[in-house]
Amino acid sequence: MNSLRMLGKEEENDDVEVTWEDQQRINTFSKLNTRMRNLEEKLQELKQEKEALDDLATELELADEDELVLYRVGEAFLHMPLPKAQKRLEKDQSDLDARISNLSTSTEDCDTQMKALKVQLYAKFGSAINLDE
Repeated sequence: MNSLRMLGKEEENDDVEVTWEDQQRINTFSKLNTRMRNLEEKLQELKQEKEALDDLATELELADEDELVLYRVGEAFLHMPLPKAQKRLEKDQSDLDARISNLSTSTEDCDTQMKALKVQLYAKFGSAINLDE
């Protein structure tokens, strides 16, 4: 059975030749890492927006049925009846849930690809390469 252990300084192989294919893998890893960070930032923004919509849903439940409600559409606010605002809110929430789901899937795909590249690159370069953040 193969056991894991730390390599001594004399056992490290720092003179590994970097082939064109290796450089492509490193570049791909870097692109995926950047994309993953951007996706995670966007995902965080969408989750905050979802919280805001959930808070709005609670507020609308407490609103008066006959009252006109200010509802944001793009950069403007429109007066609309409460039932119409609630329908619009439900649609916005479901659209946002779909966007969050798509981003989560994309993030997972990037992570899977990055893990596969890490295995390949660490197998060849060992401690001569650092792929951690």
